[in-house]
Amino acid sequence: MANARVERLRKALADQGLEAIIIGSEHNRAYLSGFTGSSGIVVITLQDSILLTDFRYMTQAPQQAIGFQVVEHGPKAIDSVRDLLASKGIREAAFEQEQVSYGEFAAWTAALGGIKLKPTSGLVENLRMIKDEQELAVMQEAADLADAAFWHVLPLLQPGTAERDIALELELFMRKGGAASSSFDTIVASGERSALPHGVASDKRIGYGEFVTLDFGAYYKGYCSDLTRTVIVGEPSDKHREIYGIVLEAQLNGLAQIKPGMTGKQADALCRDIIAKYGYGDQFGHSTGHGLGMEVHEQPRLSKLSDTILTPGMTVTVEPGIYIPGFGGVRIEDDIVITDSGIKILTSSPKELLTVG
Repeated sequence: MANARVERLRKALADQGLEAIIIGSEHNRAYLSGFTGSSGIVVITLQDSILLTDFRYMTQAPQQAIGFQVVEHGPKAIDSVRDLLASKGIREAAFEQEQVSYGEFAAWTAALGGIKLKPTSGLVENLRMIKDEQELAVMQEAADLADAAFWHVLPLLQPGTAERDIALELELFMRKGGAASSSFDTIVASGERSALPHGVASDKRIGYGEFVTLDFGAYYKGYCSDLTRTVIVGEPSDKHREIYGIVLEAQLNGLAQIKPGMTGKQADALCRDIIAKYGYGDQFGHSTGHGLGMEVHEQPRLSKLSDTILTPGMTVTVEPGIYIPGFGGVRIEDDIVITDSGIKILTSSPKELLTVG
């Protein structure tokens, strides 16, 4: 059975004049082969697809890596890679330069002998940017699970509740719903701590009249969701309403206007320019969004530096924010898919300023 992902990679290899590539990174290995074990190396040549793994996975690997030749490697996997490449007359093999440490590179160079290693960047990651229908279906389920978790914890946001308790409840709910884990360390940041863009849940107890930012996601069937909502416990002040309204306006503008053919930089400006217009540009220091998929941070980026053209099938977050030290902050985030005509929003939790407690 033909593997469309492998065929796309082969075309990329041929375009660069490469005969083979060695892939050891977990997510790229799983993307190409379907193998979810913790150890293994994929070798793709212009003719062959091979998965080398150890004894522990010799039953699992053939069941998952359909269309791959599965090889049990020796004590040192790279020695088996060398023998395999040599048997096919391959004298040069590409490797993933961002995924291989200098120590690994030195060991591989020594082990491969006369087979030359050639560094490459982003060959598989570029393929992963465009999601197929099966991937998008799973990502929708992951987004639905995050939305359900938000509704689950909303009534629990009460004065005196510890941030860690809310984070734990989110994670338990998602695990019970089928998630293997959280997409990342869950952020629950209340009061002044909501001004911390990555304020991972602490022992702080939520106070009355405070923002609470919840940023979390489900790692579900190998894919991530990433949702952020900010709510008020108690009564909001005029300042709370002002900041929240600006961020919501910025986020809605991005969602309304992002479309295929624009750059990541142009998409970023749709949100950033509105926040800057109100005088809070210096309080929005991160990018508007990032790619999402098997990893919670992938390509492309919606940032001031991104010239990547947004293309149908790309999945990204849209998450502007304002962060004021000593007061608090707001971030609102949704997961979207670029379509032929615009976007599809995967997450559906409400975005009007919610007051609880």
